[in-house]
Amino acid sequence: MSLADSWLHNSYIFNQPKNPCKPLLGFTQKSMNFPKFTPDNLNLRKPISSFSISAIITKEEEKKTQIDSDVFNFKAYMVEKANLINQALDDSVSVKNPPTIHKAMRYSLLAGGKRVRPMLCIAACELVGGRPANAIPAACAVEMIHTMSLIHDDLPCMDNDDLRRGKPTNHKVFGEDVAVLAGDSLLAFAFEYIVTATAGVAPARVLAAVGELAKSIGTEGLVAGQVVDISSTGKSDIGLDQLEFIHIHKTAALLEASVVLGAILGGGTEQEVEKLRRFARCIGLLFQVVDDILDVTKSSEELGKTAGKDLATDKTTYPKLMGLDKAREFANQLNKDAKEQLSDFDPQKASPLIALADYIAYRQN
Repeated sequence: MSLADSWLHNSYIFNQPKNPCKPLLGFTQKSMNFPKFTPDNLNLRKPISSFSISAIITKEEEKKTQIDSDVFNFKAYMVEKANLINQALDDSVSVKNPPTIHKAMRYSLLAGGKRVRPMLCIAACELVGGRPANAIPAACAVEMIHTMSLIHDDLPCMDNDDLRRGKPTNHKVFGEDVAVLAGDSLLAFAFEYIVTATAGVAPARVLAAVGELAKSIGTEGLVAGQVVDISSTGKSDIGLDQLEFIHIHKTAALLEASVVLGAILGGGTEQEVEKLRRFARCIGLLFQVVDDILDVTKSSEELGKTAGKDLATDKTTYPKLMGLDKAREFANQLNKDAKEQLSDFDPQKASPLIALADYIAYRQN
């Protein structure tokens, strides 16, 4: 039974047995508990402005993600962390020989975006008592890998898209060959960066974080989701189980890794990491459900990418299978379930993650 099916039958989202595995540390490389599914058949030094970050938070989102202005200012948090992340990303990839590949890497890496994944990484680190500096390299690595996935996802052999974050996609500017290599370079550099730039963290925890990140993007994560997504496009017999498999792997796995990396590098206990893993798994699927809803309710100008693409390519989505109203109800339930995983943490320290969950639930692009 899929998560969506479980929700439709009022069953708790995570009533699934865990499979044994060999952890690098006690709290990492746990089974992802994915549904069982086998398919039949992954200008250069530009100024960094806080305005672009502030502008992506609409009045509706700001209202719905407001916790208590006297305790936590979500908009200010977003601006502060996004500027910190953007500066770190800008510093991490410089233009050097050969210049073309580095320009292509920077073009997509610094093209903007909400920076939700690196923010989740930093917030999880702080929640378990770590310092932001402990998680910054991992946060950058996650964003590099996310950017790689977008570059590759937009290629003609994948989703064949021309617009990303309001700008021409990487292959439209640099050509398909360079775009492929830019994505490959970001993927490789992400692991180099997390290993060489992380300071003040025990080597065993850095190793555990690297293993967690690698698993989330390989054949048990992002790549698996992308392969099944490609093979499912245009088919009429795709059900909720298969749709859930695609999105838990393609979208949720990297969001889950973002949170888990922060918790590991921040010094979290096994119990803390597992609670945050469950939180992240909920918001990871929530992110995709909302994405599916926005694709059919917003314009290309509002989204900064091609709207209606799922319908045009005959992709199976949550609104298509469940209907728009039920998809919205499912998103609300995922948000509620996510927040329940944070109930044992200090409420003030958990405020950023609670607000980020609301932001994902109520975002408008």
